[in-house]
Formats: sequence, C-alpha cells, structure tokens
Amino acid sequence: MDLTDLDYELPPELIAQHPAERRDASRLLVYDRATGDLRHRVFAELPEELHGELVVVNDTRVVPARIPIDRPRGEVLLLERVAGDEWEALARPTRRLKAGRSYGGVVLLEHLGEGRWRVRLDGEPHGETPLPPYITAPLGDASRYQTVYADEAGSAAAPTAGLHFTPALLARLEVERVTLHVGLDTFRPVNEPTLEEHRIHGERYEVRPEAWERIASAARVLAVGTTTVRTLETVARTLELRGRTELFITPPFEFKRVDALLTNFHLPRSTLLALVMAFAGVEETRALYATAVEERYRFYSFGDAMLIL
Repeated sequence: MDLTDLDYELPPELIAQHPAERRDASRLLVYDRATGDLRHRVFAELPEELHGELVVVNDTRVVPARIPIDRPRGEVLLLERVAGDEWEALARPTRRLKAGRSYGGVVLLEHLGEGRWRVRLDGEPHGETPLPPYITAPLGDASRYQTVYADEAGSAAAPTAGLHFTPALLARLEVERVTLHVGLDTFRPVNEPTLEEHRIHGERYEVRPEAWERIASAARVLAVGTTTVRTLETVARTLELRGRTELFITPPFEFKRVDALLTNFHLPRSTLLALVMAFAGVEETRALYATAVEERYRFYSFGDAMLIL
C-alpha cells in the first residue's frame, strides 16, 4: 500500500480539543457500502441507522498513567502491567534517566530501548489522565476520557469510538462486551518506508466464552472502534479467547466477523486509518475524509464519529 494514500490535509482548528457537551450530541457521518449513500446524522440517532446488529464494545478502562517527574523534568507513561507491580512504560528524558533510581515514585528497572522501560510501581497508578499530544487544552472532567461502560483497567489510551455512548443510548441497543487493553503503539504513526514494514506491538485481549458464543451466532455485528475490530478478527481466526494480538489489518483484508464499523476520524499515516481503508476501501475512505473536512466535522479522540454499514 502506498503510504501517500494515508495522507490528507486537515485544518488544525478541526482537531477537537474538548468533548461534545453531551456525549451523544456528536455528529455521525453514515456511509452505506452497498449503495454508496452518505448521510449526516447526530450520534443519538445511531439506533435509527441499524438493522438488528449486535453492537460490540471494548470495555477497557484507561488508567491514570501519566506520572510527572521533576528532576530531570519529564514524565513516566505507564503502557502495560507486566506482572504484579511491574509495568512497561515510556520515560523521558530517557538519556538522563538511570536504571535503579526512583522518579516520581516509579523505580526504573531496565531500559528496553526506544524510550521504553521496565518499571516498578508501588501500588496502583496514581498519575494523570494520559491525553494524546494533539489535545493541548486541559480536561476538566477526567471521566470524559472514559467510556460509560469502562470496566477492566489496563489501557494507556481510550477506545475513543465508544466515548459517544450514553447509558440511555446503550439501553436502546443489543450490546456485548470484549476487552482489549489499548497501548500507544496502536496510535503510533507509520514511519517506515512502506506500510508492510511497520510493526504493531502486541496488546492483551480477552473475550468471555458466553460473549463469543453470542457474537459468533449474531446475524450482523457492529464493531465499536478499531480495537474491537482487532479483537473480533483475532478470535475469529484463532478461536483463542484470551491472549495477545499483533493483528495488523491493512488493505486488502477479509473480515470474518465484523459487518459494520463505528469509528472516529484518525490521524494521517496511522494504522487505524489503514484499518478503516481495509473495511471501506482506500479511495472510498479518502473521499469520506474529504467530505468530513469540507463539512467541518471534528477530528480525533474528542471528535465526531463515522458509521460504515
């Protein structure tokens, strides 16, 4: 795949700095792959666009993973619990940090390369909400970077397609849950010369047996977010209900258990955008993004959503 297909022009003012006042007040761009129809809706109208799909969400919870340090000034960003009180983390400024020392209450045990460290944390994470770097405005309510159904703590970033749901909206849908703990590598830009050379680090997932039985037997499945897609397509291929997935979905790709996709608008040159293109088509996705820019949709984590049927 040509990496230039993952590029697009986005006016900076369309990068959402705050969530919508009401979760379900976000806009919803609806694209029907069978007919090519395009509709502009409000997220609260999602049930009117569905036809009996089982809605599958990722119930991971974001941990307060950003821990500031003073000397030297920087931070430790927890990525994933390895075992017990040990975590994998990013720490900066890496060149000025030393293994065996404590920074901000976190002991750096071993440098793993590329700014990654194995660290030991006393107790549970007690830092700040790890907002993406393109969000520069302060977040007044940390719960707005959690889905209303967040349950299993373990993510370094939110599964943002689910941020639009309210309890009342969920009550109008048939919903099932899976869990994938989101690591920052999911959102890491593609910097290699080709998409095929890019490597995704594994992320932990788990699906309850009764949940998979329901998902496998559903007539149609709507995956809420790219992390849910990767979980469902991993299980559909391996039949392993828990483990780590390194599934990298790029065009072309045969989807075995996802029939519809609900997703936010993603960064250029991201693996998430490549996944959307695998589902909707490369040129079709580029056209959808051009429409979203023209219609002044809000982009990225706190932005609007797109439903691909």
